[in-house]
Amino acid sequence: MPMADPKKTDADYRATLTAEQYAVTREGGTERAFTGKYYKHDETGAYHCVCCHAGLFESDHKYESGSGWPSFYQPVDGEALRLVEDRSHGAVRTEIRCMNCDAHLGHVFEDGPAPTGLRYCINSLSLDFDGGD
Repeated sequence: MPMADPKKTDADYRATLTAEQYAVTREGGTERAFTGKYYKHDETGAYHCVCCHAGLFESDHKYESGSGWPSFYQPVDGEALRLVEDRSHGAVRTEIRCMNCDAHLGHVFEDGPAPTGLRYCINSLSLDFDGGD
């Protein structure tokens, strides 16, 4: 199981993340639906982990799911994410974590568009964006 960067302490995360980013990424929280800065974001570029800057998703794979969170139908590569069974809140879901630093990102569901049929439902607070040229 990947772990957070051993050189980065909890104090480091607290110093570099906002309280809201820390609550989502390090404590497994969720931002309220329809409030995230990347929910209606449509610029061209790449989305990165706010904790370690690992590449996660590309704007070409983002779509409007109506869920209230940024949604993607596939990650930037098959090794970018770690999937974990989540039995919290009285349901069985699949949690998404950053493979590099183990940050909580959101959940994946099997109700997305072709070609994957998946909806990677991601908290804006777990993302940074790097726009194209």
